[in-house]
Amino acid sequence: MRIKAFDLLIVLAAAGAVAFSAVLAYGPKGGRAEVVIAGRDGEWIYPMSPDREISVAGPLGETRVVIRDKSVRIVDSPCPNKTCIASGAIAEPNQWLACLPNRVLVRIEGSGTSEGVDAGVY
Repeated sequence: MRIKAFDLLIVLAAAGAVAFSAVLAYGPKGGRAEVVIAGRDGEWIYPMSPDREISVAGPLGETRVVIRDKSVRIVDSPCPNKTCIASGAIAEPNQWLACLPNRVLVRIEGSGTSEGVDAGVY
């Protein structure tokens, strides 16, 4: 059986699509890490520096989020069990904090510098 030009073209196109997908999935990510905070009134994006304190309104009241030393943490919230405060600080992309009763979500998006473990236990 002989390979035809059209068959070769299909194989090369498929190989190109696989290579392009691999570069998109595993290649370097663009952009800096940013803090994304979602609350009742919308979603806000902040850089990881300078240090700042943000108040986010939720159905129970104000949740205070602090960005300091290129990490983010929830320092105060009106929720009853305070699990969001006990979660500690996050500093790497794809990490997140949530105050579920007050409907506040804090996450880090962008590129990171860490090549370490992508999960942690508290």
